[in-house]
Amino acid sequence: MKRAGIPTEEFLYPGHTACPGCGAMLVARYALKVLGKNTIMNIPPCCFAAVPGTFPDTSLGIPLLYNAFETSAATASGVEAALKIKGKKEKINVVAFAGDGGTADIGIQALSGAIERGHEIIYICYDNEAYMNTGIQTSSLTPMGAATTTNPVGKKGGWRVKSKKNMMDIVAAHDIPYAATVNPSYPIDFIKKIEKAKNIKGPSYIHAYSVCPTGWRCQSELGLEIGRLATESGIFPLYEFENGKCTINYKKKTKDVLEYYKQQGRFRHLSEDFIKEVQEIVDKEWEKLLLKEECSHR
Repeated sequence: MKRAGIPTEEFLYPGHTACPGCGAMLVARYALKVLGKNTIMNIPPCCFAAVPGTFPDTSLGIPLLYNAFETSAATASGVEAALKIKGKKEKINVVAFAGDGGTADIGIQALSGAIERGHEIIYICYDNEAYMNTGIQTSSLTPMGAATTTNPVGKKGGWRVKSKKNMMDIVAAHDIPYAATVNPSYPIDFIKKIEKAKNIKGPSYIHAYSVCPTGWRCQSELGLEIGRLATESGIFPLYEFENGKCTINYKKKTKDVLEYYKQQGRFRHLSEDFIKEVQEIVDKEWEKLLLKEECSHR
């Protein structure tokens, strides 16, 4: 059954140990609502590896396999290949579910290989923008200006001064059949994209916005509001690649970077001049995305 376009059956149950307001739990919940019981998920060391519960208890209603930090895509590839060898005729969704560090840093080689080989897997990166499980260390997806424990704030700076690695462009360069960004603050768009990934032939990549109140130093009840600000400011645009064609799914870029940054303690040290610099970068990236959409639809 569906209510307002969202499936009602749950596969993530009460009893998990996630922090209040954890975005990864919403990402997993929405994804599993679409993927259903015929799903096998594998997870590397990350926040989500700890929250389903300790053996023999679990809050997940699907089979779960733990893997090494760098091997999420490789493990999913192996599971997919094993199902083919066993002659499974029913559709089984093979999902790798990893954080930003385990995807953009440690796991990127395995991800690249899985896409290149064409394994029919769904790779979901829940991007909470740092290594949150081990103490809020910087990853290559930590945003510009953010303070982390490995980018501590000092009198003369110290916070991250680089922009995030563009994982969507990286996977698109592999001619992946489907890749999309999703944000739990926009559940209908989220559900539609997981449905596309479920039905696509070949590998698909989902890059999910995932609020972390602990690492971002924000109020846990503001997660969905912060998520909307991320998309409305252009910091986390919603778009997809379908066989090379780029489509922007939400074009109402109406907010400033400042409105997003001021909601989070990890940015409170920044000067107005620095935030203006970030705004210019975000505006340029937005224009590039618009051009990418225009060119791919010609």
